[in-house]
Amino acid sequence: MKTAVVTDSTAYLTLEERERLNIHMIPLSVNIEGTIFDEEIDITASEFYDRVRGAKEFPKTTQPPIGKFVALFEKLAKDHDEVVTIHLSSGISGTFQGAIQASNMVEGIQVHAFDTEVAAYLQGMYVKEAAKKAKEGASGAEIMAHLEAIKASMGVYIVVDDLQHLQRGGRLSAAAALIGGLLQVKPVLTFQNKVIVPFEKIRTRKKALRRAEEQLAEAVEKYGDLQATVIHASCEAEATEWMNSLAEKYPTVDFTLSYFGPVIGTHLGEGAMAIGWLKK
Repeated sequence: MKTAVVTDSTAYLTLEERERLNIHMIPLSVNIEGTIFDEEIDITASEFYDRVRGAKEFPKTTQPPIGKFVALFEKLAKDHDEVVTIHLSSGISGTFQGAIQASNMVEGIQVHAFDTEVAAYLQGMYVKEAAKKAKEGASGAEIMAHLEAIKASMGVYIVVDDLQHLQRGGRLSAAAALIGGLLQVKPVLTFQNKVIVPFEKIRTRKKALRRAEEQLAEAVEKYGDLQATVIHASCEAEATEWMNSLAEKYPTVDFTLSYFGPVIGTHLGEGAMAIGWLKK
């Protein structure tokens, strides 16, 4: 059996990672004042944040057309038996459902769809796990079982500067955004039941990051060895400093620095940072 691995651009895997692990990527797009860009192809994260700072309109994001999935699955069917397609949470995007719909339109290949229930590089960590298993000759069912097994260890905590981005994009309720704004807090957010929800309201960014670290510490105590990522929205120096500090404190954790690209950055806003992890 030969199994292909597919994901979307919000995994924010580097080109080197995708090529080395033979990962196929379908881009989501962002609309900035009428110009549409496929992220990770037409526009980089830094270019996106530069453009948005001077934009008069709030960017809009779009999931991939089903036809792109159909075309890729048909191409993969020529020399693969199965596909494992791994996507950002179905609670914040229709991309996962689009992949399922496309799989029903293609013959000659079995498609397994996995909802990570998160996004960004934590999604990418699932994709890398799947790709490594595929290289070892694992079947689609075996890969899906492995991903489900490590999902129990998953944790992700997000600190944003401005809740208005999430509220405008429909990813957080207006009430939650209003409360955050009135109290001038730096809330810690998390994914729960596939959507982004407030975890705790904290008054300062420093304390919010410390609260996120406390959650990591609990996960290390529970699971031991972890793979983790620190993710930033155009605040690389701060994220690097935080990651290096965490790496010193938690030597059993393998850290990777990543970024929120245009699509996820649209909803979190510049200055957001997050930490996420899975069992190794």
